[in-house]
Amino acid sequence: MKLLLTDSGVKNESIERALVDLLGKPIDQADALCIPTAGYGAPDADPAGPWRFVSGQSPCPMTGLGWRSVGVLELTALPSIEKAHWVSWVQEADVLLVNGGDALYLCHWMRESGLAELLPSLTGTVYVGLSAGSMAVTPRIGEHFVGWKPPTGGDRGLGLVDFSIFPHLDHPACPESSAAEAERWAAGIGHPAYAIDEQTAVTVVDGVVEVVSEGRWRVFGRPSQQ
Repeated sequence: MKLLLTDSGVKNESIERALVDLLGKPIDQADALCIPTAGYGAPDADPAGPWRFVSGQSPCPMTGLGWRSVGVLELTALPSIEKAHWVSWVQEADVLLVNGGDALYLCHWMRESGLAELLPSLTGTVYVGLSAGSMAVTPRIGEHFVGWKPPTGGDRGLGLVDFSIFPHLDHPACPESSAAEAERWAAGIGHPAYAIDEQTAVTVVDGVVEVVSEGRWRVFGRPSQQ
């Protein structure tokens, strides 16, 4: 799986170019599945948030980029659907667009649905995360971001990468995401980490990590590959 881990979606030309490079073809020739689930789990969640994400009305560009097709994959519905049926939808998609919201709620339903187990086998698929959608694939999100609490406790992500992500760096609407808070968070996370703003994304292909940015970002620790 090829990863494009964003703070606020495809916000600039550099991130869009990175997306096209990962896809290996133009956006209008690619089929997408969007996953709105995380948008229901945040403490301040309301039904309008997932609708904006799915409909392309969000200020964080994801589903409205001009895909050839866009489908909706709601993780909470998957346990009631024949597995072979929904697995075929995922395998046939070129890209998974994963909404923001609550990262631990998203991780919980990725595991419960069976998607977490499937993801490592999707070698040709591009995973595009938005905020919590990006944090979910990391080893830990850190206590700073714990909102919804999973039945098992803790702050464990899926661990598909070996670094964590602190989103919304110095965003005026997120005073809790200041550079000082990022430093405190990174000091307790226990492995390499990136703090990124809305103009920044991190790509991961075959274990190689690269930062794509027209904004501000910081790295803490020394990632295994850059």
